[in-house]
Amino acid sequence: MAKEKELIRDLTTGSVPGTLLRFALPLLLSGLLQMIYNMVDMIVVGRFVGTAGLSAVSIGGEVLQLITFVAMGFSNAGQILISRYVGENRRDKVGQMVGTLFTLLMSLAVIIMIVFLLSYQGIINWLNTPEDIWEYTRQYSVTCIYGIFFIYGYNLVSAVLRGMGDSKHPFQFIAIASIINVILDILFVGPLHMGPMGAALATVIGQGVSFVFALRLLYHNREQIQFDFQPKHFRIYGSVIKPLLSLGIPMVIQSAAITFSMLFVNSYVNTYGTTAVAVTGVARKLETMIGVVSQAISSAGGAMVAQALGAGKIDRVPKVVFHALWIVAIPAAIMAVITVSHPEWLFGLFSSDTKVLEMAITYIPIALVQYLGATLRPASFALINGSGNSRLNLAVALLDGIVCRIGLALLLGVALNWGIRGFWYGNALSGLVPFLIGGTYLVSGAWKKRASAPAA
Repeated sequence: MAKEKELIRDLTTGSVPGTLLRFALPLLLSGLLQMIYNMVDMIVVGRFVGTAGLSAVSIGGEVLQLITFVAMGFSNAGQILISRYVGENRRDKVGQMVGTLFTLLMSLAVIIMIVFLLSYQGIINWLNTPEDIWEYTRQYSVTCIYGIFFIYGYNLVSAVLRGMGDSKHPFQFIAIASIINVILDILFVGPLHMGPMGAALATVIGQGVSFVFALRLLYHNREQIQFDFQPKHFRIYGSVIKPLLSLGIPMVIQSAAITFSMLFVNSYVNTYGTTAVAVTGVARKLETMIGVVSQAISSAGGAMVAQALGAGKIDRVPKVVFHALWIVAIPAAIMAVITVSHPEWLFGLFSSDTKVLEMAITYIPIALVQYLGATLRPASFALINGSGNSRLNLAVALLDGIVCRIGLALLLGVALNWGIRGFWYGNALSGLVPFLIGGTYLVSGAWKKRASAPAA
């Protein structure tokens, strides 16, 4: 029973802010570590290779997002459903979900790897990659593609653990990956002169080691999750695949819409040259500093909402949404003050190029809009995802990813001739859409109906 207390936690008891913070803290630390080792990629490459390498890692990171949105969508859906099963005390469903997630995501990883190895050149060209960084971008992207198994595997195992209320172990695994990544980054890119490919290889190796440790933990707790890891049980279970697809497909579409729309916008940004690519890449890393808080609260809040609805504790849900808002608002405000008062210091962490620093100053107003969106989104996603509302997820995907991000970028950047600032603003303003939809959903009270219906 000691192991069970370690892994499975009841998120429906105790004070809401206390439980939210306790569950979110390991997620936040995990996100911070992941952010740090992603930033280390850019810092090390920027220092050893220069602006060309920095820009290549920026575009290569966009390609990496393109191959991971499927894993993120189905993993998030699996986490929500597992939380719901835990709240309903249906442990047998947890084991079936584990087998289904492994079979589905690893099969998709094989397919996606093959497709991208056959088409990556066209993708890099579609992104309007400048010729002087094309080869660097190819090296970074292809190396990441070969590591897709580890990326997908780590995401699904972490989702299983978080769904059971365990956010501590995913933090420990990402800590391992971060340490390995930082050490190998400096070694590969510095003394071994492997350039952006070395940074990508360091990331892949770190993820691989992290996945092995995470998989080992699940195996040692196989009785608790009611999955014995026998080959015959790695299959699609009919009893859980329907709710997984029902919730997961809209989440995948949401991730895909946001990813493709960002790539579409950035393909225009990339036409402004290597300096613009570098500034945009650094700006996204700065947004990630708030994004890790936002993602941690969103994930923790979603698990709490799912368990609360599964246990029939409806009055707990609005409290989760409210506390999610103010918790993210504090670090976002601090980040906004630093960005306004010391932008040269923030961007100077990544590059000493005078042109990069001069263009970075013009990005400050856009950064403030992005911080606002990062503050407002997690509460909405916690409610929408936690309640398992697949239709609303799809609406967010289409409005946020397609209509607003692409529409606003074209309107401001092309129609109104704002240039690169228009594309930056279009991307930032679209991040407010989930809050508008989620706020309306909360006030309507329609989410309450989800408490009476089992997940499957």
